[in-house]
Amino acid sequence: MKGVILGISPRARIVDITHEIAPHDVNEAAFVIAQAWRYFPKGSIHVVVVDPGVGSARRPILCEAEGQFFIAPDNGVLSMIYDGSKHKVRVISNEKLFLKTVSKTFHGRDVFAPAAAHLSKGLSPAKFGKPIHDCLRNFLSKPSRLSRHDWAGVVLKTDRFGNLITNFHIDEFPDLMQHSMELRAGLERINRLARTYGETAIGDLFAIVGSSGYIEVVVNQGSAAKKLGVAAGSPVELEIFYE
Repeated sequence: MKGVILGISPRARIVDITHEIAPHDVNEAAFVIAQAWRYFPKGSIHVVVVDPGVGSARRPILCEAEGQFFIAPDNGVLSMIYDGSKHKVRVISNEKLFLKTVSKTFHGRDVFAPAAAHLSKGLSPAKFGKPIHDCLRNFLSKPSRLSRHDWAGVVLKTDRFGNLITNFHIDEFPDLMQHSMELRAGLERINRLARTYGETAIGDLFAIVGSSGYIEVVVNQGSAAKKLGVAAGSPVELEIFYE
């Protein structure tokens, strides 16, 4: 992919965000790109290739959001971009932008990379294809309310430390620190929401607001994923006790 990009656009500057997304895990990829893109300068082009539907009828798309661009499969991987910003999406239908031979198994190389390279050289987004308004969305990015006190959520990602990053964002629960809470994950009930790791002892299981703003289930210097037997995609529940 890098060779294709540089072959078309030799001045392109290529930055790797990660190559560690779990295979086929669109949800994890959606979370990772949503956390990273705002730290890049305007005009950046993000190529997101987590594409279990490669070779199928799923569409390649170009998304514009807040002065940045995203080239990806239409499989929900940009859902959190759609949720958090004004955006415009086009289907990439101009086959002149692809490599001459397009394989059924590596659209990252044959479709997405050359499209990104042409965009970096100043080709207008209008040349890529028509606007579309029916992009696939992944609704796991938002928790669902079960009652006045209870919400059902999911683990968006398990990081390399074994921390469980849930889809409960602190912005949606701004008064959480002022109330007792219980977060249920696996067979465990977590009642402590710490402000810092330093408030806890080694081996303690607790919840904390991570750098992304999402509530995480963690073990101080340990793996919550191993302790709870929980992974990305696992259900979690949050209950807030209003006195």
